[in-house]
Amino acid sequence: MVANPLSNHYTVEEYLAQEELDRIRYEYIDGEIFAMASGTDNHSGVITNCLIEIGLQLRGSQCRVRSSDLRVKISETKYVYPDFSVVCGESEFADDNHTMLTNPILVAEVLSPSSEGYDRGLKYEFYRGLSSLKAYLLIDQSRAHVELYTLQENGWLFQEFKSLDDKIKIGVIDCDLPLSEIYRGISFASGDE
Repeated sequence: MVANPLSNHYTVEEYLAQEELDRIRYEYIDGEIFAMASGTDNHSGVITNCLIEIGLQLRGSQCRVRSSDLRVKISETKYVYPDFSVVCGESEFADDNHTMLTNPILVAEVLSPSSEGYDRGLKYEFYRGLSSLKAYLLIDQSRAHVELYTLQENGWLFQEFKSLDDKIKIGVIDCDLPLSEIYRGISFASGDE
């Protein structure tokens, strides 16, 4: 989730120093720093459910799921935080501290009213700049609704899932993700958006 940008133009070095100083996660887009807004109970619950389910299915494979704490470096001028990501094979980092992943195969965003336009638009465009990316997952936190974009030879294939009985086949990581697990314990009636 992205809030309004801070009011200066920053270098990458200034961005990284500011984030270290404040201990707050910021996204960096072309010189602007955007503070990440806090999430809701539903947002956190959906992410946790996905981390557990995908993590269990990836045990023993060459793929690992990563939380929103791991920054993804898209380019020299774009650094973002997906809600979670998956990397297969050797993780590649842009820094010695292993805080800037450069080769996720899947990234996921849990939609909220404040971030949905960005996640569907510019952020999706940014992610497509990653040569490693093969799947993009958008998960609604306020209703059972998930969108999967998978890279094919002729472009991105869109699939939509709207029933708790649906199971998402994520072929790039050989994972079946049931909506019933994504939304386990999530209350849509709570108004928690």
